[in-house]
Amino acid sequence: MSHEHKDNVGAKLGMWLFLFTELLLFGGLFILYSVYLSRYPHEFTLAGKELNVVFGATNTVVLLTSSLFAAMAVTSIKRGEKKTTLSLLVATLACAATFMVIKYFEWTAKFHHGIYPGSPKLTAGPPGESVFFSLYYITTGLHGIHVLIGGALLAWIGSKVQSGRIHAGDNVTLENGTLYWHLVDLVWIFIFPLYYLIL
Repeated sequence: MSHEHKDNVGAKLGMWLFLFTELLLFGGLFILYSVYLSRYPHEFTLAGKELNVVFGATNTVVLLTSSLFAAMAVTSIKRGEKKTTLSLLVATLACAATFMVIKYFEWTAKFHHGIYPGSPKLTAGPPGESVFFSLYYITTGLHGIHVLIGGALLAWIGSKVQSGRIHAGDNVTLENGTLYWHLVDLVWIFIFPLYYLIL
């Protein structure tokens, strides 16, 4: 039992260390954003107005809801409620899919209007505007990849719950998976105000 406890502690510590490196990655992008914001405040303001606040706000609600479902899934598995846990994981995945669909429509609209890195419209405009959208696509694109990875991870964990390998007595994998998902949510909570509201 103590050996199993040690393994669980090690797994949780490993996940926290991994999450820390992920925070450093996005933290670097946020610092870069701040540097260029101070250099091109007017251009960033104009570029920010091109973003759809409704899409951004909706995705914020979607991710916050998904984090709630993920947290509830951990509580359910600890109570031995396998069916409820699976339902909550499915709900979390549905939120992830909704987020990506909204992001797809948002990006498609931007591309349709000629707003993408290296586009003639941005190249002909002020440099600060081009920098803003380059950072926007890099940051939201990287975040989108994390959403896909998190969704795949939770789907895999769901299969483990279904097979009984994750249960009330052994659920550290689910806990770690939801920790990763909370990171995805946390990063977006910074992205939304920086790109959609602060300007």
